[in-house]
Amino acid sequence: MRFSPVIPALLAVVALFTGCAGYSLGPVKPSSMAGIETIAVPVFGNDTLEPRLEVPTTSSVVRQFQNDGTYRITTVKDADAVLEGNIVAVTRNPARSVRGNVISTLEFDVQVTLAFTLIDNRSGRELAIGTVTGSSTFFVGNDVSLDQTQAIPRAVDELSIRLVSRIAEGW
Repeated sequence: MRFSPVIPALLAVVALFTGCAGYSLGPVKPSSMAGIETIAVPVFGNDTLEPRLEVPTTSSVVRQFQNDGTYRITTVKDADAVLEGNIVAVTRNPARSVRGNVISTLEFDVQVTLAFTLIDNRSGRELAIGTVTGSSTFFVGNDVSLDQTQAIPRAVDELSIRLVSRIAEGW
Protein backbone atom coordinates (compact mmCIF):
# COMPACT_ATOMS: atom_id res chain seq x y z
CA MET A 1 0.00 0.00 0.00
CA ARG A 2 1.43 3.40 -1.07
CA PHE A 3 0.85 6.74 0.66
CA SER A 4 0.43 9.89 -1.35
CA PRO A 5 2.92 12.66 -0.34
CA VAL A 6 0.35 15.32 -1.23
CA ILE A 7 -1.88 14.76 1.82
CA PRO A 8 0.86 15.22 4.47
CA ALA A 9 2.14 18.30 2.62
CA LEU A 10 -1.37 19.82 2.60
CA LEU A 11 -1.81 19.08 6.30
CA ALA A 12 1.53 20.73 7.07
CA VAL A 13 0.55 23.88 5.12
CA VAL A 14 -2.84 24.06 6.86
CA ALA A 15 -1.23 23.60 10.29
CA LEU A 16 1.36 26.28 9.50
CA PHE A 17 -1.21 28.91 8.61
CA THR A 18 -3.78 28.14 11.30
CA GLY A 19 -1.25 27.71 14.12
CA CYS A 20 -0.37 31.41 14.10
CA ALA A 21 -3.91 32.77 13.78
CA GLY A 22 -4.30 35.87 15.93
CA TYR A 23 -0.59 36.45 16.52
CA SER A 24 1.40 39.36 15.17
CA LEU A 25 4.96 40.56 15.45
CA GLY A 26 5.87 43.72 17.36
CA PRO A 27 4.03 45.67 20.02
CA VAL A 28 0.27 45.32 20.24
CA LYS A 29 -1.20 48.44 21.79
CA PRO A 30 -4.58 48.60 23.54
CA SER A 31 -7.36 49.99 21.35
CA SER A 32 -7.59 53.12 23.52
CA MET A 33 -3.97 53.90 22.59
CA ALA A 34 -4.50 53.82 18.81
CA GLY A 35 -2.63 56.70 17.24
CA ILE A 36 -0.42 57.30 20.28
CA GLU A 37 3.25 57.04 19.35
CA THR A 38 4.94 59.45 21.79
CA ILE A 39 4.49 60.06 25.52
CA ALA A 40 5.74 62.87 27.73
CA VAL A 41 6.51 62.12 31.37
CA PRO A 42 6.80 65.32 33.43
CA VAL A 43 8.27 65.01 36.94
CA PHE A 44 5.76 63.29 39.24
CA GLY A 45 4.38 64.88 42.37
CA ASN A 46 5.05 63.54 45.86
CA ASP A 47 2.40 63.54 48.60
CA THR A 48 4.46 61.40 50.97
CA LEU A 49 6.86 62.25 53.76
CA GLU A 50 9.68 60.50 51.89
CA PRO A 51 11.87 63.33 50.51
CA ARG A 52 13.26 63.55 46.98
CA LEU A 53 11.37 60.55 45.64
CA GLU A 54 9.73 62.21 42.64
CA VAL A 55 12.76 62.52 40.33
CA PRO A 56 14.09 58.94 40.77
CA THR A 57 10.57 57.56 40.27
CA THR A 58 10.04 59.62 37.10
CA SER A 59 13.47 58.59 35.78
CA SER A 60 12.72 54.92 36.43
CA VAL A 61 9.43 55.15 34.50
CA VAL A 62 11.12 56.92 31.57
CA ARG A 63 13.89 54.30 31.52
CA GLN A 64 11.28 51.51 31.51
CA PHE A 65 9.40 53.12 28.59
CA GLN A 66 12.69 53.29 26.68
CA ASN A 67 13.43 49.64 27.47
CA ASP A 68 9.94 48.58 26.39
CA GLY A 69 10.11 50.48 23.10
CA THR A 70 6.35 50.67 22.45
CA TYR A 71 6.28 54.46 22.85
CA ARG A 72 8.92 57.14 22.36
CA ILE A 73 9.54 59.66 25.15
CA THR A 74 9.41 63.31 24.15
CA THR A 75 8.57 66.77 25.50
CA VAL A 76 5.05 67.77 26.53
CA LYS A 77 4.53 70.07 23.52
CA ASP A 78 5.52 67.35 21.02
CA ALA A 79 3.83 64.37 22.72
CA ASP A 80 0.68 62.54 21.64
CA ALA A 81 -0.06 61.79 25.33
CA VAL A 82 1.12 63.02 28.72
CA LEU A 83 1.60 60.74 31.72
CA GLU A 84 0.92 62.61 34.96
CA GLY A 85 1.68 60.90 38.23
CA ASN A 86 1.66 61.48 41.95
CA ILE A 87 3.38 59.34 44.57
CA VAL A 88 0.62 58.86 47.13
CA ALA A 89 2.08 56.39 49.64
CA VAL A 90 5.28 54.83 50.94
CA THR A 91 4.43 52.18 53.52
CA ARG A 92 6.53 49.80 55.57
CA ASN A 93 5.02 46.62 56.98
CA PRO A 94 6.63 43.83 58.99
CA ALA A 95 7.18 40.74 56.85
CA ARG A 96 8.94 38.39 59.26
CA SER A 97 9.50 38.46 63.00
CA VAL A 98 12.40 37.17 65.03
CA ARG A 99 11.95 33.53 65.99
CA GLY A 100 10.72 33.34 69.57
CA ASN A 101 9.97 37.10 69.74
CA VAL A 102 6.94 38.16 67.69
CA ILE A 103 7.33 41.80 68.73
CA SER A 104 10.77 42.22 67.14
CA THR A 105 10.83 42.42 63.32
CA LEU A 106 13.53 40.74 61.23
CA GLU A 107 12.34 41.73 57.73
CA PHE A 108 10.14 44.54 56.40
CA ASP A 109 8.20 45.00 53.16
CA VAL A 110 8.26 48.55 51.73
CA GLN A 111 5.65 49.59 49.16
CA VAL A 112 5.54 52.66 46.92
CA THR A 113 2.18 53.62 45.37
CA LEU A 114 1.73 55.94 42.40
CA ALA A 115 -1.57 57.39 41.16
CA PHE A 116 -1.39 58.15 37.44
CA THR A 117 -3.42 59.61 34.59
CA LEU A 118 -2.51 59.30 30.92
CA ILE A 119 -4.06 62.17 28.95
CA ASP A 120 -4.39 62.49 25.18
CA ASN A 121 -2.53 65.71 24.41
CA ARG A 122 -4.68 66.49 21.37
CA SER A 123 -8.19 65.92 22.70
CA GLY A 124 -7.63 66.18 26.46
CA ARG A 125 -9.45 62.90 27.17
CA GLU A 126 -8.17 60.40 29.72
CA LEU A 127 -6.67 57.32 28.10
CA ALA A 128 -5.78 55.51 31.32
CA ILE A 129 -6.16 56.21 35.02
CA GLY A 130 -5.32 54.21 38.11
CA THR A 131 -2.74 53.34 40.72
CA VAL A 132 0.26 51.02 40.64
CA THR A 133 2.31 49.69 43.53
CA GLY A 134 5.84 48.34 43.67
CA SER A 135 7.30 46.54 46.66
CA SER A 136 10.61 45.33 48.00
CA THR A 137 11.76 43.64 51.18
CA PHE A 138 14.71 44.42 53.40
CA PHE A 139 16.27 42.91 56.47
CA VAL A 140 16.66 44.99 59.61
CA GLY A 141 20.21 46.13 60.31
CA ASN A 142 21.51 48.80 62.68
CA ASP A 143 19.56 51.62 60.96
CA VAL A 144 16.03 50.72 59.80
CA SER A 145 15.54 54.11 58.13
CA LEU A 146 18.70 53.70 56.03
CA ASP A 147 17.74 50.11 55.17
CA GLN A 148 14.33 51.34 53.96
CA THR A 149 15.92 54.12 51.91
CA GLN A 150 18.09 51.54 50.16
CA ALA A 151 15.08 49.28 49.44
CA ILE A 152 12.88 52.01 47.92
CA PRO A 153 14.64 52.09 44.49
CA ARG A 154 13.88 48.39 44.01
CA ALA A 155 10.21 49.05 44.83
CA VAL A 156 10.20 51.99 42.39
CA ASP A 157 11.68 49.81 39.64
CA GLU A 158 8.92 47.22 40.15
CA LEU A 159 6.33 50.02 40.12
CA SER A 160 7.77 51.27 36.81
CA ILE A 161 7.59 47.84 35.20
CA ARG A 162 3.95 47.47 36.25
CA LEU A 163 3.02 50.97 35.06
CA VAL A 164 4.62 50.63 31.63
CA SER A 165 3.11 47.15 31.15
CA ARG A 166 -0.30 48.53 32.01
CA ILE A 167 0.00 51.36 29.50
CA ALA A 168 1.79 49.48 26.71
CA GLU A 169 -0.16 46.23 26.95
CA GLY A 170 -3.43 47.36 28.51
CA TRP A 171 -3.15 45.29 31.70
